[in-house]
Parts: sequence; C-alpha cells; structure tokens
Amino acid sequence: MRLSSRLLSTPVAPSSLLQKNALALLPPIPLYRRILRAHRRHLSPEERALGDHYIRDEWRRHKDVENPVHIIAFLTEWQLYAQHLEGDTWRDAKLDKGKLEKMSDDQIGQLYELMNKAKKMGDEDSS
Repeated sequence: MRLSSRLLSTPVAPSSLLQKNALALLPPIPLYRRILRAHRRHLSPEERALGDHYIRDEWRRHKDVENPVHIIAFLTEWQLYAQHLEGDTWRDAKLDKGKLEKMSDDQIGQLYELMNKAKKMGDEDSS
C-alpha cells in the first residue's frame, strides 16, 4: 500500500465506512502489529499459525494499492477484524451477506480456501 505521508501521519476517521462508535482508522503498520498481537493473545497456536500466514499474504498482496478508497476499505475491514478478535465476538460470527455479495470471484476463492484450511485444522484437532 502506497500511502502519502499525510495518510500515515494521523489516524483517519471516514464516517461513512466506520461504525459510529468505532475508533479512528489506524495507519497500516500499527494496525498490522495490533492484529498479530491479538492473534498471540486470543488464538490457539494452530489458529494463530493459519491467521498469521493469511494476514501476511493478504497484506503483501495489497502493499502496492494506490487507490485511497481501496486502502481505506482494506484498513477498515482489518481494524473491525481486530476489534472483533479482541472482544471475542468472532467465534460465532457469520459473514454479512452484503459483504459476500460485494466480493470478487478471487476473494470468494480465497475465502473458500481459508474455510477448507480451517475445517482441515478442526478435523485434525478432533481426531
């Protein structure tokens, strides 16, 4: 993600993208660190390995994005993920139908692969 120095210097609060009670949008590096920290604190070692690998891949795929709308949407979704993870509301959460409809075919494919890996991990744990 290529951000201007203005975007990196202060948190941004795009009211149309964030919930009313949500915090200001964190810059990319602090948000990335926050997510990895949340994984350390709230996930089992197996879940953490899968989550850390997925996050690293996803952030690498988006490091050269220059469209500000895409950057803000990307950071917003990851910040909401971190908030859910830290609040333990993620365990029984379901994917919003509206978000699923907005996903591209590639994103749905990635989600399907992630689901299969998570199921495989669950099957290995129960065996």
